[in-house]
Amino acid sequence: MTATADSSRLIAVRPDVREFTASAKQMYIGGEFVDALSGRTFETVDPATGEVITTVPHARAEDVDRAVAAARSAFEAGAWRLMTPAQRQRVLWQIGEGILARADQFAQLESIDNGKSVGVARAVDVAWAAEIFFYYAGWATKIEGRTIPVSVPWAPGGQFHAFTLREPVGVCAQIVPWNLPLVMAAFKVAPALTCGNTVILKPAEQTPLTALLLAEVIDGLGLPAGVFNVVTGFGDAGAALAAHGDVDKVAFTGSTEVGKKIVAASQGNLKKVSLELGGKSPQVVFADADLDAAIPGTASGFLFNHGQACTAGTRLLVEDKIFEEFTQGVAEVAASQRIGSGMDTTTDIGPLISGEQLERVTGYIDAGLADGARALSGGKRHGTTGFYVEPTLLVDVNNSFSVYREEIFGPVAVAVPFSAADGVKAAANDTPYGLAASVWTRDISKAHRVASEIQAGTVWINCHNAFDTALPFGGYKQSGWGKELGEGAIDMYTQSKSVNIAL
Repeated sequence: MTATADSSRLIAVRPDVREFTASAKQMYIGGEFVDALSGRTFETVDPATGEVITTVPHARAEDVDRAVAAARSAFEAGAWRLMTPAQRQRVLWQIGEGILARADQFAQLESIDNGKSVGVARAVDVAWAAEIFFYYAGWATKIEGRTIPVSVPWAPGGQFHAFTLREPVGVCAQIVPWNLPLVMAAFKVAPALTCGNTVILKPAEQTPLTALLLAEVIDGLGLPAGVFNVVTGFGDAGAALAAHGDVDKVAFTGSTEVGKKIVAASQGNLKKVSLELGGKSPQVVFADADLDAAIPGTASGFLFNHGQACTAGTRLLVEDKIFEEFTQGVAEVAASQRIGSGMDTTTDIGPLISGEQLERVTGYIDAGLADGARALSGGKRHGTTGFYVEPTLLVDVNNSFSVYREEIFGPVAVAVPFSAADGVKAAANDTPYGLAASVWTRDISKAHRVASEIQAGTVWINCHNAFDTALPFGGYKQSGWGKELGEGAIDMYTQSKSVNIAL
């Protein structure tokens, strides 16, 4: 039975966090903290308790226009894009240092606003966000073109000097989700700024606070006004950014459904679009896997961040020889997770982000059980306060069930057996998504073969969610367009210009 964390060990809210949330927050536009032009605000809520944390501006189309104008003015003025690469490098490094200098404040805000463990927020989200800025600081001096020997057919014997330049795209709208708010912001903001672009960051309405704290960090560094902007609001603000004729690129992380709307909205000026979308990632477990590593590893693969991760390994494809033993082991790990507030030091699984998400996840579980699935662990809501769901592993599932086919975005996985004779390729690829996957086996040849067969942008071997900032990340099929992290992000935020000089 799932345990409840010891609420007597709640961490005290830091004074700087109390001060930050004590008054209504403001957006950051053109180098100033401002209210929405309408004066409207909305509440951001602690998902562990349902209590209001603070209020933030409710941006509408006119606020988006103001932010885009500030970003466009800053880009055209050139103070940032024409700054030397070494100068931009120092600024990016200082942003990373600024995040680490306020790491505990960032971690508590992320925990309170998102629900995740404050320890995980400090060790993973905050540390990784800073690392992303450090990594891309190093790229600032390494964005290069090439010289190309050319043979112009209508100028035989002519001599030419031809080369390429990598130039910033321009004004970039960046729309990030609520599951990893600070990290997803860093994914986008760091490479965009490194390349000389200007940015309008639109955080999810559920989790705007660390984006606004990041604005405080950046504001203290004296960047030219309008280089970095934060607009808080709902989907209409995101839609206005995606459709805006003076935005050159939109980057979006979120659901595939909304990603398709972003593409449609961007058609007006054919802006560049990059998308990191949904997933229904398989974890393939062979009979020869190291079960002592694979059982907790696959459990973590779908329970990390309370299952609210696009890469969550929510389809366990397990070789039939070990199916009963393996699934029972994973169920025991899931049932041992302690559920509670992210501000509780004993918590393993925090709340889902909202009441709406709670209804979505429990609705999927109920549908799976109604279809004939059996819960080896969990299977229902936990408690009556906050938005908690028991870690759930379902068996007796077939590939027609919604719990098998659709992204749930909660701590819920299904397990299905496969036989060595039939193989696992078809089952692993039986999804419209292709974001990530993992393969668990001691046979390195088998690992290479299966990794090559799976249609996904990332395949981990004997691990899951093993990210690194230098590794490009992005999906196949309906899991997105383009790559984030690594050199791939530099490509997404620059455009190539060819120059050919007749000598």
